[in-house]
Amino acid sequence: MKKLKKITMIKFPAQEVVIKALLNGMMKAVNNFLVWTNNRLFLSHGPHKIISIHVAQEIATIDNAPEIFIDATIADILRCSLNDREAYKEYMHEKQLSQGSFDITLDDRFEHKNNNDSISRVIVTVKNGVRNAKQEHLNEIEKICKMLDRKNSDDSTLDYGVFAFYSDLSNNARKKLHKRLPEIEKKFDEVVKNFSSLKSKFIHNEIQSIADSGEWVVGCYVIEPVN
Repeated sequence: MKKLKKITMIKFPAQEVVIKALLNGMMKAVNNFLVWTNNRLFLSHGPHKIISIHVAQEIATIDNAPEIFIDATIADILRCSLNDREAYKEYMHEKQLSQGSFDITLDDRFEHKNNNDSISRVIVTVKNGVRNAKQEHLNEIEKICKMLDRKNSDDSTLDYGVFAFYSDLSNNARKKLHKRLPEIEKKFDEVVKNFSSLKSKFIHNEIQSIADSGEWVVGCYVIEPVN
């Protein structure tokens, strides 16, 4: 059995710094898209990857920036985070995790000796146009939980996961964002409560209004081990 030895040469940034970069990256995506479309279209009309790219660029500017990967597969993340690197298939079977990927993965930054010695620390799902807690969003929350759920704190190098999202509404929307956000958080919390080893918190910017158009917000639902 091959054991994963954690060797970190550059200090990994604090969670608060990463979350701030996620929020700032999403806000820059919003503002750039508004400029590009002459203030006619909200970001929800834009391509999904526009948010991931802006977020990656923002994370890259922070001190002690981690390695940043886009669309890393679940298998690769588990192989680079589980204490036993050969156990990822068994883990996926046990947790009923099908193959897939995460929009952004943050790894420790150090001088690599081979192509298989990365150490994954943070997983991020990025969603555009989240206005309700749809089943696909709840499934993504559950996937993050399954990736983080573990018996012992040293079983995995993953520190936390984030469901980062952008939401907008037109002025004609019946229910505004200040009512929708608590409802989304409550639905997400119901999923996390099924995992006793995990806890969560929700961080978002102030709801922004655009005259004669509507409102928008960016948020990060953070899931992490209790200990």
